[in-house]
Amino acid sequence: MGKLTVAKVRNAKPGFGSSGKPVKRAYQDGDGLFVLVAPSGAKSWMLRVQVDGKRRDIGLGTVDVDGLGTEAFGKGDPRHSEIPLMLRKSLSLAEAREKAAALRKLAKAGNDPKVERDRQRVKVPSFAEAVTEAHKALKSGWSERTAKAFKASLEEHANPKLGELKVNAIGSAEVITALAPIWTDKPVMARKVRSRIGQVLAFAKARGWRTDALPDARELRTGLSKQARGGNFAAMPFAEVPAFIADELGKGASASRYAVLFAILTAARSGEVRQVTWEQIDLEARTWTRPASVMKMKEGHVVTLSDAAVALLEAFAPKDMRKGLIFAGTRGGPLSDMSLTKALRTAGRTETVHGFRSAFRDWAAEKMPTIPAMVAEMALAHRVGTATEQAYLRSDLRDMRRALMEAWGRFAAPSLTGIAGNVTPLRRLESRVRQR
Repeated sequence: MGKLTVAKVRNAKPGFGSSGKPVKRAYQDGDGLFVLVAPSGAKSWMLRVQVDGKRRDIGLGTVDVDGLGTEAFGKGDPRHSEIPLMLRKSLSLAEAREKAAALRKLAKAGNDPKVERDRQRVKVPSFAEAVTEAHKALKSGWSERTAKAFKASLEEHANPKLGELKVNAIGSAEVITALAPIWTDKPVMARKVRSRIGQVLAFAKARGWRTDALPDARELRTGLSKQARGGNFAAMPFAEVPAFIADELGKGASASRYAVLFAILTAARSGEVRQVTWEQIDLEARTWTRPASVMKMKEGHVVTLSDAAVALLEAFAPKDMRKGLIFAGTRGGPLSDMSLTKALRTAGRTETVHGFRSAFRDWAAEKMPTIPAMVAEMALAHRVGTATEQAYLRSDLRDMRRALMEAWGRFAAPSLTGIAGNVTPLRRLESRVRQR
């Protein structure tokens, strides 16, 4: 039984120092609970506990001497029950004892009672604020382009509907409302935004800003109309690739045009090609060693270069110019992604550069059935197999990848390998490049 009573708490006074001035005074209730009276007469509750062998003094709230809390609202008043004990700023004696007992129990279990006290006090941000915080915390693990796209897409397509809502109040219905305007008109973007909304809400849950489960994927699918089939990157049928490359080789050389051709022959991503340097290329070994910094999976990758890819590079630049970026823009920096797209549009094509990876994969499946699918996936720098298979597969299957890429080069650009009957001789190609 505690030493204090309501009357004692109400009548508690500050102490007086040797000079006669009032000083803070503590009145003990027991089990580490004290009421502190400041020189001004203000009263507050304090709990003293041992945490990891050290004394900790934890403030619990002000003293509610008039019975504010349970007594003020009246027995059974719902307004009181809606306020969690740890969030009550003014406590009666009974409430202070209850709160102190809960925190003592947590301390004995090895938890930090101060952290537990403050857990429910965390300010829950709005979705827009959470987007900013998630971007700030996660961007160091992304490429600059991914970080920029993450924030821009959410600010444009999610914040108008979700931005002012608290992250702990967002469920499936709210996400559906945000996605509906773009779900069928911009299906690719809509799916990205849906994923990024999920990332923000997962980040919010990890920070303690929400406790509910993330919106259920099945509920989202049920609440949104069915998207049109497709939505993948527009790809050129692989049978049309040889004619396209032959036609492009017959035109004047430009960095963007040859970057597209190199992307096709290596089945590489646009960003990887735009950042390729001569220092990454070993023409003698016929390899392109790509650093982790330019790779989507953030893992270094070695591309085996076919005769066609090597011939394209050798024709594009003389030996004394093989330094730095291979496909540099007019200002000396990397080409923009749009510059490669523009090269395709100038050629009268509506596909994407990324779509040529799909063309390569289709060709490998249909025309190279004796080579395992895993080889083509590795050539695309995809992770293959289960986690267990990845742990045991120590080879990068380079010899098999070299055979596959060499066959792709002969198929896609026979004129560069000298095996076609009606070809553009390499010396004539080199001559045109020199005149650019």
